Amino acid sequence: MEWYEALGLLLGSIMVLMAIGMPVALAFLAANIIGAWVFMGGERGVTQLLSNGLGSLTSFALVPIPLFLLMGEIFFHTGLGGRMFNAIDKLLGKLPGRLSYVTVLGGTGFSTLSGSSMGSTALLGSLMVPEMTARGYKKYMSIGPILGTGGLAIIIPPSALAVLLATLAQIDVGALLIAGIIPGLILAGFYIAMIYLQTRLDPDAAPAYAVTPMSLVTKVLLLLRDVIPMLSVMVIIVVGMIYGLVTPSEAAAFGALGVLILAVVFRCLTIESMKKSIVGALKVTLMAYLIVFGSATFSQLLAFSGASSGLIRWATGFELAPVAMLLVMFGVLLILGMFMEQISMMLLTVPIFFPLAISLGFDPIWFGLIMLLALEISFTTPPFGLLLFVMKGVSPPDTTMRDIYMSAMPYIACSLCVVALLIVFPQLALWLVG
Repeated sequence: MEWYEALGLLLGSIMVLMAIGMPVALAFLAANIIGAWVFMGGERGVTQLLSNGLGSLTSFALVPIPLFLLMGEIFFHTGLGGRMFNAIDKLLGKLPGRLSYVTVLGGTGFSTLSGSSMGSTALLGSLMVPEMTARGYKKYMSIGPILGTGGLAIIIPPSALAVLLATLAQIDVGALLIAGIIPGLILAGFYIAMIYLQTRLDPDAAPAYAVTPMSLVTKVLLLLRDVIPMLSVMVIIVVGMIYGLVTPSEAAAFGALGVLILAVVFRCLTIESMKKSIVGALKVTLMAYLIVFGSATFSQLLAFSGASSGLIRWATGFELAPVAMLLVMFGVLLILGMFMEQISMMLLTVPIFFPLAISLGFDPIWFGLIMLLALEISFTTPPFGLLLFVMKGVSPPDTTMRDIYMSAMPYIACSLCVVALLIVFPQLALWLVG
């Protein structure tokens, strides 16, 4: 069988199974069994493939995923996130478009602690949209910053999706997490600049309103009590990884412990909140492990059938410049993002794109961050970006999908600018790693 026939059989089986409503992880597992039966000699091949796939689940690199997820769930369900947002809101005073800035600043902090774009968007939407609507903010000033900031959870550590991508691509988990720090902060800065520009061009988009004046001492106490303790958890674990004091797994454990201690100190840890946190983290962890199992066996089948090597030879045969090939891969991810969710995209593309990227001479950590940014953008890419529908669920009833699409566009442009900067200046991602 030719390589393109093998690739067509494997990808076609997955697409058909997903189209009829089968869950992503199970669709990959079923397609892998079909592929093993065809390419690896029937029943013995299926047994060998399943044995190899189970071995991929014993990787120590997977340990941070449940711990990062637990950290974010505790932060969300105990109300620590709400305390931080309220404090930042009071600290900004009478700044025009204040609540939009609160969304970006508070959302960036929450994204680092939650590591979940959907959780971050749901929290920001439920907290901020009703308040901004009541204050007369136009929809693009309330919805846009939330959509943009929700995607920051993908690239700013700790990011469970970054850990999953690094595991699937077999690259250094800690290096990929650290690589996202500077680009993530630059992206948050672009978002702040976008809000400033929008308020200058249309002052009525975010009407000013009276706020209760606060003394400097009160502001300092508020900062020390409700903001710094939350952000210190993220800072400590990131600094620990940068200087090699802790591994990503140890950092995740310390992060979960740190948020748990804060919840006890602020007396907001209850049995119910802990139960919700554990159940939420467990659900996503089980899905992630099924995905790793499916991806590992899928990669082996691509290699065994000759589809990987054949596709790489075909792609490099066009003699395109490496940057042009990078843009093609980036474009494929954006197109897939219009119709698929991010984990499915990773399962389909990581086994193909990473060997191709390495053959083109790209640094795998840098390419991994580019891929994370593509996933971040695809979260808000019309018509089917996942965050667009999460946003619809928490928005006022009169909000249309067109309102949400148009609100997302400026923030997609900001993300594309960061991608362009990374292509021109790769050290933005690699300096801290080095």
